Amino acid sequence: MRWRRIGEDVKRTIPNPVIAVVAEVLGEHYYSHSKLNTLFMEAGAPGDKPQGNCVQKCLSWLKRTNEDPAADPIKVLGSVLFQLMETGENSAFDEEDPIRKRKNRIRNILARSGLAYHEGGIVLAGGQAPPVADLNDALRCRDLSVLDLEFKRALAFLENDPPAAVTAACSLLESLFKVILDQRDVPLPTKKTIKPLWSSVQEKLGLNPASVADDDIRRILSGLTSVVDGIGALRTHAGSAHGHGNRIYKLGPRHARLTVHAAHTLCLFVIETWEARKGEKGR
Repeated sequence: MRWRRIGEDVKRTIPNPVIAVVAEVLGEHYYSHSKLNTLFMEAGAPGDKPQGNCVQKCLSWLKRTNEDPAADPIKVLGSVLFQLMETGENSAFDEEDPIRKRKNRIRNILARSGLAYHEGGIVLAGGQAPPVADLNDALRCRDLSVLDLEFKRALAFLENDPPAAVTAACSLLESLFKVILDQRDVPLPTKKTIKPLWSSVQEKLGLNPASVADDDIRRILSGLTSVVDGIGALRTHAGSAHGHGNRIYKLGPRHARLTVHAAHTLCLFVIETWEARKGEKGR
């Protein structure tokens, strides 16, 4: 992947092989100048509509986006891919399905350039995102759209705004805990922050370490409490939602990535436990 330095900022640009393949795939998929014009303009691609056929139009617009100092090329790329990548396939088992083939071609060229497409029109470096498929499936199954939104926001901010990613990860957990307590008719704690919310959820779902006989599981559950405490504290001290006081946190992408990964693991475990407890009396 190439990088472009603008003043003190370093911005990622779209690799040339990705530009070539994306232009060809989008041009052939839509085969409509008006559709492509709308697609790129809504994505924030700079300048007037380029001339040429559909493929040449896409090629010119992507190259121009790379060259424009005010543009965010990777964000534009994710936006123009969104409709195609999230279009349903005719058959999950038909390798010759044209939509499936186009989407796979996009995924392959992104992977060769160290990138990956994620749900919601987000393109990230291949190693940036946690394994989101199971979590997203669980959220969709419960129709918890607010949680899905928070997790996508955390993913989007990982590299460019680590404090915002930490805040979104914490908000994800707080939202989940509130929904669980609400659906089980449990009054919310007076202080609706992550630690008291987690304490209530622990009691309701049987996740309090003191109530577990197995020593190994008890240790893991105690570790989850430490994770919640750490995420809440980091959000307070370094997240985007609070003032930082006199202590300055040098929060980098790796710290944000750790926080989002931890929140992802905890969130999925809590949702699975929630499902497992549905048929149990008093749970």
